[in-house]
Amino acid sequence: MEQVFLKRINEFYQWMKENQLNATVITSPANVYYFTNFYSNPHERFMGLFLLENEEPILILPALDVHEAKEKIKITKRIYGYADHEGPEMIIQQYVASSHERALGFEENQVSYKKASWLKSILKIKDTFDIEEGINQLRLTKDSLEINYLKEAAEWADKAVEYGIEAIKPGRSELEVIASIEYKLKQQGIEKMSFDTMVLTGLKSAAPHGKPGKETIQKGDLVLFDLGVKLNGYCSDISRTVAVGNISEKQKEIYSVVQQAQELAIKSVKAGVPIKNIDLAAREFIQKAGYGEYFMHRTGHGLGIEVHEYPSIHEKNEILLKKGMVFTIEPGIYLPEVGGVRIEDDIVATEEDAYVLTSFTKDLIILT
Repeated sequence: MEQVFLKRINEFYQWMKENQLNATVITSPANVYYFTNFYSNPHERFMGLFLLENEEPILILPALDVHEAKEKIKITKRIYGYADHEGPEMIIQQYVASSHERALGFEENQVSYKKASWLKSILKIKDTFDIEEGINQLRLTKDSLEINYLKEAAEWADKAVEYGIEAIKPGRSELEVIASIEYKLKQQGIEKMSFDTMVLTGLKSAAPHGKPGKETIQKGDLVLFDLGVKLNGYCSDISRTVAVGNISEKQKEIYSVVQQAQELAIKSVKAGVPIKNIDLAAREFIQKAGYGEYFMHRTGHGLGIEVHEYPSIHEKNEILLKKGMVFTIEPGIYLPEVGGVRIEDDIVATEEDAYVLTSFTKDLIILT
């Protein structure tokens, strides 16, 4: 496993060289984990992985995390902690050589203006450079270790949907169903969800990002699940929609349209084709069925250490699919007076087609 992280860090050093950049700092917990195998959320405290030209990486972090970092990290021994009452300034100045000639690279969307100014002041650096594109390109395709982790997380997402369906009873609230899902997962050792579990019933299922509450499940409802687990540092993300009792023909119709649209989108996956083809396969089918205005979000997003990663699967994205890219495909139709349907799977692009990680049935389930 150590070789995996060495390969990643060396590839990023090469990217730095190609972009004439000799000093970067990585502060995103997800990116630090990607390069080191160590994950920690320092909250308001500073954590930074400094990559300097011709030097071994330097990790500076709160003292309370140093022991775990040294156990997990094999790519460098230069791990330094600071006490809360000291702050990180002196230790950064001590171990990270400053130079007026250096341009400091950092993650533009992760580092605030205030923190960027603070780092530049400490290191006496004037110029800055955004390194997110370089990191995104490395994280864009997953290696075999990552795909194995994602597959295991997807299998637990399948189980979570199963637990949710088992918990559905007329009169039970959305929050009660969520509690049942997460309780059963924690009983089996799943520590964390990828994001806040979503269970929406009735007309609330027509809100793509609705907030679960005390609303109770009733006969005739569509119940929409959107959930995922985080395992070995990698996320899963699945959506399924089920029916409770007899539902209307309109509800059945939109379910069928979404199911067919999603299958068409999955069939469009192949290395070398534009990402937009995935979105358009689903979107054009839904539009022809007369529900285009009710599909108001992109068809998917990248998936990995974070539940929403680069790239975005939308109808304008001209980027070509590459073998090993992992993303979701999740079309939906949301009718305010009827309810909503979304079906989502986790997908790996291969040379020839799509490798689908999630496997829970997509046939309409009607609970009696």
